[in-house]
Amino acid sequence: MRAGTPSDWVQRWAHLIPPAGRALDVACGAGRHLVWLHGLGHAVTGVDRDAAALAALAPLAAQGAELVNADIENGPWPFDGRRFDAVVVTNYLWRPLMPRIAEAVAPGGVLLYETFATGNETVGRPSRPEFLLAPGELLAVAAAGGLRVVAYEDGFVDAPPRFVQRIAAVRPRTGETLARHRLGPSQVAG
Repeated sequence: MRAGTPSDWVQRWAHLIPPAGRALDVACGAGRHLVWLHGLGHAVTGVDRDAAALAALAPLAAQGAELVNADIENGPWPFDGRRFDAVVVTNYLWRPLMPRIAEAVAPGGVLLYETFATGNETVGRPSRPEFLLAPGELLAVAAAGGLRVVAYEDGFVDAPPRFVQRIAAVRPRTGETLARHRLGPSQVAG
C-alpha cells in the first residue's frame, strides 16, 4: 500500500487531534492521510467514490480502518449523526457539503482543510471557479459551523506552484469559553 506523503498543513496541525481520536478523511483517494493518521494511533475513516482507490487500502481496512465507497456529491452524506475528532479535507471542494463537513467535527475536535484558491487559474489546474475557494471562504465556513479558527492561510505556495487556502479550526466543547490550542507540537525538554 503506497499512499503518498501527507500534506504539510495536516502534519503541522495534527497535534490538535485528541489522542487516539476518530479521524475522517473526506475524498481520501489513495489514503495518504488515512495511513499517516492511523500510524499516529487514530481510528480512521475514509470516504471516496473511487472503489479502486479504496480497494488498494484493503491492508489498512484489515487493521480496523473504515472505508466508505460513496459518491458524496450525488448521493447522501454517509455520516449523518456521526462526529469525528478530526475531519481532514485536502484538494477537494464541493460547496454543498461544507455545512455537513463542519457539522461532522466533534466537540473538542478539529477541521483541517486545504484546497485550491482563487488565483490558481493563473498557474494551472484546477482553474474553474467552482473548484477554487474565494477569499475568506474557509473562514466563513468555520464561522457558520460554530468552529473557532486556530490557523488560517490564503496565498501562493511555490512547490508545486499553486494558490491555496487552508484552515485549522476547532469545535469548542460544551461550556468551553477559553481553550488553549498550541500553535505547534509540544516540545519536550531533553
